[in-house]
Amino acid sequence: MELPNQNEFLKTLWYLVYTYHEVLLRGLGITLLLAIVGTIGGFLISFIFLYLKTLKIDKKRDNTAKKVFKKIGNYFASAYIAVVRGTPMIVQAIIIYYSVAPHISDKIWTPLVAGLLIITFNTAAYIAEIIRSGINAIDPGQQEAARSLGFSNLQAKLYIIYPQAIKNSLPSIGNEFIVNLKDSSVLFAIGVMDLFNAGNAASSSNYRKVEAFVIVALVYLVLTVATSQLIKYLEKKRSKGGLVIE
Repeated sequence: MELPNQNEFLKTLWYLVYTYHEVLLRGLGITLLLAIVGTIGGFLISFIFLYLKTLKIDKKRDNTAKKVFKKIGNYFASAYIAVVRGTPMIVQAIIIYYSVAPHISDKIWTPLVAGLLIITFNTAAYIAEIIRSGINAIDPGQQEAARSLGFSNLQAKLYIIYPQAIKNSLPSIGNEFIVNLKDSSVLFAIGVMDLFNAGNAASSSNYRKVEAFVIVALVYLVLTVATSQLIKYLEKKRSKGGLVIE
């Protein structure tokens, strides 16, 4: 199949899809992998930062060691979240990837492995704040009631507070997945062959940048719109009681 003339826009789109469909599909797969692993991994890791940031010193019950641990943990989590949310992920990716690369074999520290870790720990900071907002919407008396029933602070959080906060935060966590679908494109800076970089590869030999990235934009649009509609559907079903989340 020959490359169409410069003014044959639609034919050029078809040519690029036909010629580079394998590259684009591989890139799409990597983008989905980054978004899924980043969101799920970030969700799980976020509880470490969430727990540390929400630690409160009990002047009556806590000994000196506990007070020091809580204060350090709180400062660490607050600083981590502030740094991650206050700097672009592309800058984080470049600093982390090229700082670690000289010390680990490139067979282990590949751009994809680095990208997965970067997007996961980046997402953890955002989800920690999302769930913390969900916690703030819960009556503080529930924590006190759980403590009076003999629950430890951690048990009260795990069994009473966190489940409710997660339920309240599900739409925002879903939106974070959509953000990851799009923002994973910045990992091209460290060589991750995602959908964005696949579009770059598709245009590199024929200089049809506009057409290649129109295809990429359409794929991103389909992904984000479909995911957004799915989140709305699940949220509507949950609000009507048709979707039970424990």
